[in-house]
Amino acid sequence: MRIVVLAGGIGGARFLSGLKSAVPDADITVIGNTGDDIHLFGLKVCPDLDTVMYTLGGGINEDQGWGRTDESFTVKEELAAYGVGPTWFGLGDRDFATHIVRTQMLGAGYPLSAVTEALCDRWQPGVRLLPMSDDRVETHVAITEAGTGERRVIHFQEYWVRLRASVAAEAVVPVGAEQAKPAPGVLEAIAAADVIIFPPSNPVVSVGTILAVPGIREAVASAAAPVVGLSPIVGGAPVRGMADKVLAAVGVESTAAAVALHYGTGLLDGWLVDTSDADAVAEVEAAGITCRAVPLMMTDVEATAEMARAALELAEASR
Repeated sequence: MRIVVLAGGIGGARFLSGLKSAVPDADITVIGNTGDDIHLFGLKVCPDLDTVMYTLGGGINEDQGWGRTDESFTVKEELAAYGVGPTWFGLGDRDFATHIVRTQMLGAGYPLSAVTEALCDRWQPGVRLLPMSDDRVETHVAITEAGTGERRVIHFQEYWVRLRASVAAEAVVPVGAEQAKPAPGVLEAIAAADVIIFPPSNPVVSVGTILAVPGIREAVASAAAPVVGLSPIVGGAPVRGMADKVLAAVGVESTAAAVALHYGTGLLDGWLVDTSDADAVAEVEAAGITCRAVPLMMTDVEATAEMARAALELAEASR
């Protein structure tokens, strides 16, 4: 079975752990969001790609869901002692090594897709991990600063990590996406897929950013494979993070049904909602999307594997 998953960071990575457990013999291609990428301390940092790679390769900090296990922060502390920022983004010593290797390879002329493949040679994540594009795309957020009333556009990482989405997002823009091209292998994987899955990743700044790269949305929409999504909203709130803030910026309610309709029948064939949102099934199905209510809390790998099995069963029913 050839499965393509459009994935962001923590939610996508944890779902992939369950998917691998559910179908260990499947050929899984992960198209990773690179809109969260940022340049820090002269280094190219790819948070979502690394979270998938570390999680599936056994190097993730399980408690945080991001960063390396058994991490130390000596370099971060030394940079702060020199007065070099930003101090709000916590790169650990082990993590720095990944970004140094990536930046060196990019500087030598290798595209991000080749660099990602080289990094995965070490981690052996058991999936084919592709960046959505080799071109630079960065998600920016328009805000009004609390207290000063100043309107600014900031990098998504500053909004999410420094501000913790404490102010309203007035607009979310994947800068560079319109000029970007899908990375090698992305469109081919979508065309050859037996199933395409939108995991419970952020629908605006993760899956939405991937779909913003010209050609990817069209490829998903025209694919022969059924497209199934899992709601990141449970009981009217994000399972993790602050997805409601960026959903509001694009005029979408924080409900399981609203997110399904945001993706739309042009993309989705099936949609899973949590059992607590069972009343959303009729609304989603009225829009022409097959919908089922199942437990959607990724409490452990087996619970997540059950979610993955439910998604694959729904895909089969949607053919």
